[in-house]
Amino acid sequence: MAETELAVKTEHTDDAVEMKTETKESDMDTNSDTKVEDKNGSDKSVKETTPTDEKKSVENAELEKYWKPVKENPGDFTGWTYLLQYVEQENDIEKAREAYNAFLGRYPYCYGYWKKYADLEKRNNDLKKAVEVFEKGVRAVPLSSELWIHYITFYITEFISEEETRKLYERAITAAGTDFRSDKLWDNYINWEKERNMRNVTALYDRLFRIPTQLYSHHYDNFKKHVLNHHPKDILSLDEFFKLRTEVVKEQGGSLVAGGDDDAPPGDEQPPGMEPNTDKGDAEEAMKVREKILNLRDVAFKQNEEEVSKRWAFEEGIKRPYFHVKPLERSQLKNWKDYLDYEIQYGTHERVIVLFERCMIAAALYEDFWLKYARYLEEHFCNLHQAGKDNEEPTNCVKYQVLDDVGLEAVRNVYKRACTIHLPKKPYIHMAWAAFEERQGKHGDAWRILTNLEEVLPGMVMVAMRRISLERRIGDKDKTEMLFQDYINKSTDHSVRAFYVIKYARYLFKVLGDEFRAKKVLFDALEKDKKNEKLYIQLLDIEYQKHPVNVDSAMEIFSKAISCKHLSVHTKIKMSQRRLEFLEDFGSSIVQLKECYDEHQKLLKDMQSERKRKVADNSAPGEPSEKKVKTNGNGDQTASDYSAYWSQYQTAAGFSYPASWSGYAAQFYNS
Repeated sequence: MAETELAVKTEHTDDAVEMKTETKESDMDTNSDTKVEDKNGSDKSVKETTPTDEKKSVENAELEKYWKPVKENPGDFTGWTYLLQYVEQENDIEKAREAYNAFLGRYPYCYGYWKKYADLEKRNNDLKKAVEVFEKGVRAVPLSSELWIHYITFYITEFISEEETRKLYERAITAAGTDFRSDKLWDNYINWEKERNMRNVTALYDRLFRIPTQLYSHHYDNFKKHVLNHHPKDILSLDEFFKLRTEVVKEQGGSLVAGGDDDAPPGDEQPPGMEPNTDKGDAEEAMKVREKILNLRDVAFKQNEEEVSKRWAFEEGIKRPYFHVKPLERSQLKNWKDYLDYEIQYGTHERVIVLFERCMIAAALYEDFWLKYARYLEEHFCNLHQAGKDNEEPTNCVKYQVLDDVGLEAVRNVYKRACTIHLPKKPYIHMAWAAFEERQGKHGDAWRILTNLEEVLPGMVMVAMRRISLERRIGDKDKTEMLFQDYINKSTDHSVRAFYVIKYARYLFKVLGDEFRAKKVLFDALEKDKKNEKLYIQLLDIEYQKHPVNVDSAMEIFSKAISCKHLSVHTKIKMSQRRLEFLEDFGSSIVQLKECYDEHQKLLKDMQSERKRKVADNSAPGEPSEKKVKTNGNGDQTASDYSAYWSQYQTAAGFSYPASWSGYAAQFYNS
């Protein structure tokens, strides 16, 4: 055990060792080769099979049937339960350990299975292993009052150590005692102490009255019975008892003894039958002390009651506080979010942590809550660090991103639990973890997190880009380019490949300033994906970003796109429109502009003819041609709709184009 040393008695007898040795020898005899003579007189060695071997073979085959579904789909919760049922009924401890360790490694919040596992070890007379299982369980789900109670009950049954049992109770109260629904654990501890030390019972109630729990009123009623049924000197510490008794005596004029002889010598005993009647006075004094005890606790009770009332509505909204693979209802998810926001705003840090841990049990499979938890911790410890650094009021620490070792481990622990146990295939929480490590300067850790995620989710573009961006931020140009090229070469989907190519070209041009290589990467990609419009647009983007703009270079790209037989007419028209806009902004030859406009008009006619042909092919026989919708070649509004705007544009510019150019204006401003 990590915190409690347990003395577990185990017996290793000579008979057990001998029996184990005999078993090995028997197995050797069973598996030994036996020589037999065939019909030709030659010896052959054959391996004899026994009923035991056949039985084991059948059992292994049966076990494999239960393992197969969960190996193929580790998220098959029902498959896991079938496997655990099988290994438990077979009572093969080694196979059971393998199954339980695999299951609880993936679903550690299933506290009931930790108990089943420990019970299995106990049935096989391995108490030390049972303790180890319970220890792993309470570390995995420390807020489970039920698991703590099972553990403590087991310990009390198997071991006789009042001191160690009390330490175990204290560990349980420290871990789970602040949970709103931890009442069973408190009651269990209090009832155990009632048989041993009444003063400890009072101390437990004093601690409990400062914690908002579901059955707060029930505990106070029990405390009243505890006070009324016992003499104050038996349930209070000596300091508190003498303090309260002194107050009572002063309030009653210095003495509560009725019928006593104050002038009698100290220690002098009265003759038989002449003793003063002090029972009445002592009872009155005890009752007055009890009233003071309750009055003092009543203040704490009222404060606690107020805290409970603030949280009662949120607690009522929690319908499933335990873990399950089934999705939570939206109303419960919203309730958890609102409850956390309330506790973050008004509660203490300790209560916020407890509530987050409770939430993570019920919502362990929801990425948003893990992210919220990690962000809260990072901001909290960041603010503490900053406040301690400059003695100023804590501020929003997004810009600081500096944590001490305690904060660093706290945040990292949340990410680690989420990513390695509960959400191994959720990308956003992994990338958030990698970003956190990078902010702390742990670039190697960030790289490992992203690499592991990519192994689990191969082919995810955003993970690949995050890996590339990490290398770029570090300043490793060779590694950045190597990753770009690797992803480009491995991409089988044309759109994904084009995405990487465009990103790579931007990196080469914008970051490295290598225009030649940037354009070469794009042109090489066009050779393999000739109809990808986005590659042409990226080439043009490079031309637009140059200073000064190289008109001839841009026109070559436009011409290459418009003349490409693999692009559709519609795509060519869009490129032609962009070309006209480019010449309008940067061109120096009106002749060139007119030629491009004529070519644009030809493309429009080609599209219009193609559409008319399709409409004619799809029209029903005998359908009047008047029903066909007239378009401007793009399937949109006619050129006349833009005539007014075009006229205003020409006037403002101080020149006018021939009337035949109105079509260009319409197409240009319709793009």
